[in-house]
Amino acid sequence: MKCVIIDDEPLAVELLQDFVKKIDSLELINSFNNAIDAVSFINQNNVDLVFLDIQMPHFSGIDFLNTIEKKPLVIFTTAYSDYAVEGFNLGAVDYLVKPIPFHRFLKAVVRAQQVLQPAITNQAIAENTNVPEIEQDFMFVRAEYENVKLNFADILFIEGLKDYVKIYTTDNKFILTLISLIKLENLLSTKGFARIHRSYIINIKHVKSIQKNKVLISDKRIPISESYKNTFFEKINL
Repeated sequence: MKCVIIDDEPLAVELLQDFVKKIDSLELINSFNNAIDAVSFINQNNVDLVFLDIQMPHFSGIDFLNTIEKKPLVIFTTAYSDYAVEGFNLGAVDYLVKPIPFHRFLKAVVRAQQVLQPAITNQAIAENTNVPEIEQDFMFVRAEYENVKLNFADILFIEGLKDYVKIYTTDNKFILTLISLIKLENLLSTKGFARIHRSYIINIKHVKSIQKNKVLISDKRIPISESYKNTFFEKINL
């Protein structure tokens, strides 16, 4: 499938380009950092699939779809889940919310391939990927007006603050982002992290010591609640 990426965030474009390279059935023929420049290209070239951001300055992904004459398959890639219904009403094959894990990206590509060529099965697509299983060691989080790449190894601990979380890093800084602690717990539980309190997830590799109901990470003493204590101690073999 000949595909195009349209996204105003360079890091998001870079990640999608990297994902596309891993799938032999995809051929990236162009990338754009705004939807206006992409209109004439789409209308003048054979494009099977577009990875399309929604919220872009001046000309949104929705505007783009309503403007182009030739309608390729579309997979929305966005930091916001609010437009999912509208996206599917516009005939999108899939709707990916950033940060996008590779396995979810691959699943969306499989759906697009099945729409384009129904005879091709999930197994055939999987066999055509250069790297069938990628153990991703980073994630992207939304901070102010950009998506910030965070390596898991650089995260000390995460503190929940109602709808937001503070992600503390090894460079003595923190990132404030709108995401639930439960979502991060599900993402990080197999990456060497542990939930030790209703308000805290820690990176086990950065634990300096454990003192009764607290762990020491950097210079911060983080409480271990009774409800998470047994699970945490089992995870670290205490």
